[in-house]
Amino acid sequence: MKKAAVVSVALLLLLGVAFGARREEVKDQVDPLTAGVQETTEAEEVQESAEDGESSQLPEIDTSLDLPAGARIAVVSKSTKGEFWSEIKRGMSAAVSAVNEAYGFSKSEQITMTFEGADSELDVETQINTLDAVISENPTAICISVSDSDSCQAQLEGARENGIPVVTFDSGVSEEEQEMVFAHCSSDNEQIGQEAGGQLAAAMGESGQVAVFSAQEKTQSIQDRVSGFLETIESYEDIEVVEVVYQDEVDDMQTAIEEVLEEYPSLGGVFCTNADISELYLGTDKARECTAVMVGVDATEKQQEAIRSGDEIGVVSQDPYAIGYQTIWAAVQAMSMGTEVDSPIVLESAWIDAETIDDAASENFLY
Repeated sequence: MKKAAVVSVALLLLLGVAFGARREEVKDQVDPLTAGVQETTEAEEVQESAEDGESSQLPEIDTSLDLPAGARIAVVSKSTKGEFWSEIKRGMSAAVSAVNEAYGFSKSEQITMTFEGADSELDVETQINTLDAVISENPTAICISVSDSDSCQAQLEGARENGIPVVTFDSGVSEEEQEMVFAHCSSDNEQIGQEAGGQLAAAMGESGQVAVFSAQEKTQSIQDRVSGFLETIESYEDIEVVEVVYQDEVDDMQTAIEEVLEEYPSLGGVFCTNADISELYLGTDKARECTAVMVGVDATEKQQEAIRSGDEIGVVSQDPYAIGYQTIWAAVQAMSMGTEVDSPIVLESAWIDAETIDDAASENFLY
């Protein structure tokens, strides 16, 4: 298994509150590092607007755009299974309905959306085959969450040659291919890793051994989360990252997790980089026997139960409904000739723990 690389310390852009009694402790550590960096309190704005159950991260619909009648947006998702992707789709469908209503489109004029993808985020081949089929159908715009950031250059070139604008969401393409993408919409995944690192370090008393169990290494969003986590943990002299295990580098992830837990019986902390890996860890027998504190990503129903039972100290959770909504709105803008959009479109995440899980401000981050 791969040992974690040593990386430089980055600024800790933490959102949310600390776990339990360590809330003020984490805040005191973070504030000096972020002083002067953020002039606005975006996290507070998200909390305030969420009190009535509505996300503050949804755009206003501009009705001045010149949109083609009967436009079709083809979505190719990294996966179609799971609570996160269901919320993405729900947000996208809501955005399509909102645009059609705002423009007063008749049935023949209405924008439509298709939503396709593999059953598993690991199935890169199915995603590429789906993307090929979608391009051949010549949609008005394409939205894609990329499983392998280096896998779809030919498809992006094909879309550009056919005049089909592409919007990426959740996870994007390699830096070299970004010029072929109209816009990218996602959470700040590096910040997600940083938040997880700060929360885990506080819960561990800033000392001990840590393991990272991660989704596929070839996904851009995962790369950023791991990078942000390692950058943060590096600032704690008494914490050692003993293993970073990627799902696409092992034959069986559950077995790999069990092997790490057996090799390091005194493991103090665990970071799981997405919902699938978090739930896999929580369902592993050795994890239930382990005393390590655990931080995950995305507040799925199973992870909410784990937080309430104390099996997980908390999650850094995204707002997938808003990601889906913003992605469709970017695609609509892409269909309007001459329209530009500020990209990347970065959405806030929230720290969810036993203290905050029932807060009104957390509602949009629970799936």
